[in-house]
Amino acid sequence: MTARLLDEALVERIRIAVAAEVAEKTAASMADGRRLDKADQAALAGSLIEDHLERHARDCLARSEPAMSAAQERLLAEAVLNRIFHLARLQPMLDDERIMNIHANGHDVVFIEYADGTKAEGPPVAASDDEMIELLREIGRRHGLSEREFNPSHPQLNLQLPDGSRLFATAWVCARPCLAIRRHRYLKVTLADLEGMGTIEQGLSSLLGAAVRGRLQIVIGGPTGAGKTTMLRALASEIPPEERIVTIETELELGLDRFPELHPDCIALEAREANVEGVGLVTAADLVRMSLRMSPDRVAVGEVRGDEVVPMLNAMSQGNTGSISTIHSDSSSGVFRKLALYAMQSPERLPMEATMLLAAAAIDLVIYIAKTPRGRFVSSVRQVTGFDGSQVVTNELYRPGRDGRARPGMPIPGDLLDKLVDAGYDPALHDNPEGWWR
Repeated sequence: MTARLLDEALVERIRIAVAAEVAEKTAASMADGRRLDKADQAALAGSLIEDHLERHARDCLARSEPAMSAAQERLLAEAVLNRIFHLARLQPMLDDERIMNIHANGHDVVFIEYADGTKAEGPPVAASDDEMIELLREIGRRHGLSEREFNPSHPQLNLQLPDGSRLFATAWVCARPCLAIRRHRYLKVTLADLEGMGTIEQGLSSLLGAAVRGRLQIVIGGPTGAGKTTMLRALASEIPPEERIVTIETELELGLDRFPELHPDCIALEAREANVEGVGLVTAADLVRMSLRMSPDRVAVGEVRGDEVVPMLNAMSQGNTGSISTIHSDSSSGVFRKLALYAMQSPERLPMEATMLLAAAAIDLVIYIAKTPRGRFVSSVRQVTGFDGSQVVTNELYRPGRDGRARPGMPIPGDLLDKLVDAGYDPALHDNPEGWWR
């Protein structure tokens, strides 16, 4: 019995009964001075589900109807538990490691994208559009650092799910509620892992690792879905464990704090929406300013896409070396235009020349990740060398080759080379004009 063949009426009947019994027993235990945690509640629910399934089997036999098999009962029990404690009909898809993206255009028009690039129709995510909206509201209440509303006044929901996936949903601005879940296969990733995936080659791995250890300021650019967040995680794996990291995101996604063995002193900050009274708003720009009072060794901004750009560049140019951030762009040189665009739209209304001057003072390296039908890989690395009165001046240390992959574009300048070598870089790896791609 697959998710499509579940007896939904039976699942819902048992869910309602078990949820009520668990709530009643939880309340009774609290009255007695005891407290059932989530694990205790789940164990209790599992036992109650077994009781309901036994009664259902006896009823089937009394009516001379075929009873469910053990496998069918197990699937039904999992479905009930998912709808009480987890993410309901979404949970089986989130448990499938092969799935990369889930898109729902209404409760029953669902598409699944797999890691191998194939796309298929998926099972309904709810019994109706109204039930889908209620599920999303419940997710907004239960997940993230703060409760997020989902209603006609707040028609979008953007947050991180418990497994690290990123959920975006919207309704009331389209004919039916829509949902997009983007999976993160590589929450814990290193530069060596990126080599294995073909994102970088040996020379780039050595250079980028040394750049992080040498506390260069790095911005990662690329289109949507290119792997900018994965690259940031890999770069962060080179940060010494004794350093204090503060991450700043509009919606939690990086997850560096999930791995204390790599980053034992890591604080994840998440922006917060205003409440129904219009108070309580905390922007990414606010978080950048807060982070500077938290004595960080490094600041990582998950994605620069708004008015946090000016305080972020100020922070990077005022002594917080070794910071890393990501930004959407269409080229490595386009990173600076995008920064200028955001700065002009920020409350400071910073003119382009001032932004370029600030960027030149704040940024040391730009890494650009290309997204092509042949794969995702680094295609360009630029060193920021100065400001000429209107533009940021750069050296393209790695530039796209014939296949788009990054090849050494010019010798590494002596001052930068010295810093990299001191941090463990092997300069001989820059001598191959075709790079070290496998």
